[in-house]
Amino acid sequence: MTQIFLLSPAYCGGRRAAILLNPESKAAIVARLNGGALTLGEAFSFMSGLYFRGKLAYATAFGRAESGQSATFVITPTRGLQSPELPVTAALIREFAEVDISDGDPRYHKPLERDLTALAAELPKNARAVLLGSVATGKYVDQLSRILGPRLHFPPSFIGRGDMSRGGLLLRSARASTELEYAVLHPGLERRGARPAKLPKLLR
Repeated sequence: MTQIFLLSPAYCGGRRAAILLNPESKAAIVARLNGGALTLGEAFSFMSGLYFRGKLAYATAFGRAESGQSATFVITPTRGLQSPELPVTAALIREFAEVDISDGDPRYHKPLERDLTALAAELPKNARAVLLGSVATGKYVDQLSRILGPRLHFPPSFIGRGDMSRGGLLLRSARASTELEYAVLHPGLERRGARPAKLPKLLR
């Protein structure tokens, strides 16, 4: 069965983003950005740390798509769905930082609707699209569920977890080759709950 993953974006306005966008920095990752060699997945992993790194590792481990098609898409603040292999520039990261995806900004919703509609037309009817991101609010769920319908799923083990806990859970699962369980995700589903027990320390 085709199984793709939709990864929520990193916050592009924090301290790590400032480091990445500092033209005076001597960091290797900044040199790669300025040289046009940094990918969206790498940039978001740097800015979001464990959370995005865990999502990307998990999607890479368990994504299944038709030959020649991608199994991993990153939800972006202004460019809809993009491949984690997309080369990024400092200007694009600044563009992402300008948009609050929780604020109903059409710069976020319109490109995402365009790309989701195209994706929904291409996916087989029995395909599964799994959201790896926050499910507690509607900033992703409302639009994704409206367009993808019952093909949209999520890991119920996300409920009650914060960003870093979700990232740690995903990274552990990818390393152990142990896939999480999924459930259909729709706006009326109860998506909040008690905080689960703390995960054991993640070894490097």
